[in-house]
Amino acid sequence: MKKFVIDQQVEDIELPENLKLNTFLQEFHSDCPHPECSFGFYGFAFGQSPFPVPKPVQDSLINNASKGTYAGVPGIPELREAISRYNKRHFGFDVDSRRIYVGPGTKELIFNLLEILHGTVILPTPAWLGYLPQIRFLKKNYHMLNVRSNGKITPNDLEHLILRLQDRQKILILNNPNNPTGLVYSQLELEEITDVCRKHGILVISDEIYAQTTFDINKFVSMGRIYPEGTFITNGLSKSHAAGGYRLGYVIFPQHTYELRQQFKKILATEYTATSTPIQFAAIAGFHESREMDEYFEITRKIHQIMGEYTFQTLNKMEGVKTTKPEATFYLLANFNTYSDYFLANKISNSQKFSESLIQHPYHIALVGGDSLVLERTDFSARIAFVDYDGQRAMKNYVNNPPKTSSDKIEFVKTNAPKIVDGLAMIQRYLNDLKTKTNSKTSQLSTDTEVTAP
Repeated sequence: MKKFVIDQQVEDIELPENLKLNTFLQEFHSDCPHPECSFGFYGFAFGQSPFPVPKPVQDSLINNASKGTYAGVPGIPELREAISRYNKRHFGFDVDSRRIYVGPGTKELIFNLLEILHGTVILPTPAWLGYLPQIRFLKKNYHMLNVRSNGKITPNDLEHLILRLQDRQKILILNNPNNPTGLVYSQLELEEITDVCRKHGILVISDEIYAQTTFDINKFVSMGRIYPEGTFITNGLSKSHAAGGYRLGYVIFPQHTYELRQQFKKILATEYTATSTPIQFAAIAGFHESREMDEYFEITRKIHQIMGEYTFQTLNKMEGVKTTKPEATFYLLANFNTYSDYFLANKISNSQKFSESLIQHPYHIALVGGDSLVLERTDFSARIAFVDYDGQRAMKNYVNNPPKTSSDKIEFVKTNAPKIVDGLAMIQRYLNDLKTKTNSKTSQLSTDTEVTAP
């Protein structure tokens, strides 16, 4: 049988953590012998909006299914114009459509930007699990910037790191709103970061894929408004429009980048020619101004907020657990490090073993552990995604009877997201069991010592 030789660069890349976990969960679910666990698992791991794709987008895809010709590399003009108007209307960001390039998802476009831009990458951590594999695959120089103190980049920490780096060009990855914390940068915080970037000529890739999910949308400020000459903005359909499977994203280039855009066009044309034409036409409806789309954004934001507040409050009532308070997205970061001694006493020595112990029977809890978020392997933090519910049913119930009081909101979660409620209760059970096992072992060790004493 012929042996195929794989390029070492590919051999060194691991399967992305979210896909690796998905495979593991599917296999675990099929192997679990306990009939009471036929529901599968409590899904706190996957960052996919539970809502249906907006009907205008669905209808537009059907109506444009016959469009089989290649689109231009940067995207069809109608879509680029629609994206320009969308950014001006929702984010107060006025941009020439010629600075907008469309691609098959923001993940691909970020990869393309990292391909074309020479320099050292600055990656704030904790981070979305997709950045680091791309950086490593492209063999980029990179440095971590730990932001655990307050969950955000501070100008002093950023400048201190920059002064240590020798590369002529440096690229900061800014994820705002942030995955995994759910935090949002204020205008003042962005201005302070921009002061440092301008001073040292730092480029910024600002991943704003969760912008439209900001609970108080008036609080979101695009980095493109604050630092237009040095920021690449990425956004798309996947999170705000619940259309991850459509694989459509866009990048807004900084001002005065005509030559760079021509070089970028060569990369896109070489790698994938163009983004799917029917999908591009469908996306126009998603970015087009309409009452239906505005209502869709408003309702989904409110439901995300209700689910996030319930998850935040429930976890923070657990002894020793602290979390970030989400202001956007559908995530928060939970810190379980006060249980470190209990973990170690039960041979749970790192975050991967922590995640594996949670998925075992009887807990069936799936979440993304700290090492997948570019934290230390011994950091027992985890991203909690609060999207394990039927989004279509939740939207219908919200429209029919919007919850107004705190008790209404709690009841809304219990009615529409029982797996979130039960899953959080199971996390509490897991922590209680962990302490009980540890105390039992300690007690047994003490008894054994007494028995063997002379």
